[in-house]
Amino acid sequence: MAQMNFGGVIENVMTREEFPLEKAREILKDEVIAVLGYGVQGPGQACNLRDNGFNVIVGQRQGKTYEKAVADGWKPGETLFSLEEAAQKGTIVCMLLSDAAQIAVWPKIKQYLTPGKALYFSHGFAITYKERTHIIPPADIDVIMVAPKGSGTSLRTMFLEGRGLNSSYAVYQDATGRAKDRTLAIGIGIGSGYLFETTFKREVYSDLTGERGSLMGAIQGLLLAQYEVLRENGHTPSEAFNETVEELTQSLMPLFAKNGMDWMYANCSTTAQRGALDWMGPFHDAIKPVMQKLYESVKSGNEAQISIDSNSQPDYREKLNAELRALRDSEMWQTAVTVRKLRPENN
Repeated sequence: MAQMNFGGVIENVMTREEFPLEKAREILKDEVIAVLGYGVQGPGQACNLRDNGFNVIVGQRQGKTYEKAVADGWKPGETLFSLEEAAQKGTIVCMLLSDAAQIAVWPKIKQYLTPGKALYFSHGFAITYKERTHIIPPADIDVIMVAPKGSGTSLRTMFLEGRGLNSSYAVYQDATGRAKDRTLAIGIGIGSGYLFETTFKREVYSDLTGERGSLMGAIQGLLLAQYEVLRENGHTPSEAFNETVEELTQSLMPLFAKNGMDWMYANCSTTAQRGALDWMGPFHDAIKPVMQKLYESVKSGNEAQISIDSNSQPDYREKLNAELRALRDSEMWQTAVTVRKLRPENN
């Protein structure tokens, strides 16, 4: 376990050099990894594990997602089963269904979690909010987590490119004495770049805050606010979009992703530097109270309950698609369609 300095704080991380793929294969050589759910995280993790030489099966209900699994090479009756049958066959049962679906299927699969098995998550939601989810594992199994810091699609894409997403990991319950080894081995098996320690609670608090904050919710709100102000002041859609989104994603994000925000600033004009340095403070001061309110909502369980109540409704998918359609059909994101077509690589 390497000790790394993160901004002056020493943290433990596990790298591929310390925990090579061959070691992971040896640790899991007698295990059957049953991936339950083939929606968001399931395909990336299952396919990466399979491609890395692990014994993997998939559990999925009949429907479009089941057909996707078949198209990806999972064979019904051999490596593709119902959720219940996969849970019965697996020695490491990976709960990669949506949070709402985990709650729904738990009564059907918990009987298959016999002593010595491992219950694996990629999100701390079910365990942290167990009073709300009613997912309470038996005491004689391992309960472990590897949480890739990105979507399942990105996990698979980066794996195929020879890269990897970083992941956090945690052991909630070690009944066998092998829980940590099992956790790290799967983390390496799914293609993690490196693994850093967390807890189920810290993972879900930071994850829900990030999704609602800078990663998804806040960035859409920020971009839309700037786009609207530019449009209200006479700027055309293409100009407003280029100055709000296109320059950010195509020019600036690659710079600070590579070498940090200061390096990105240093590679912009002196006028841009001065303005950014002057205005980052007012934006920070305006946004931080909202972030604090958000974190408290996550910590209290309010955000979890909203998700449980919403995502368990029979018409949830229909309502979600309507909300996403409204986002897609908005002027800003319709402008994006045209702007993307005009990129040199698309001509």
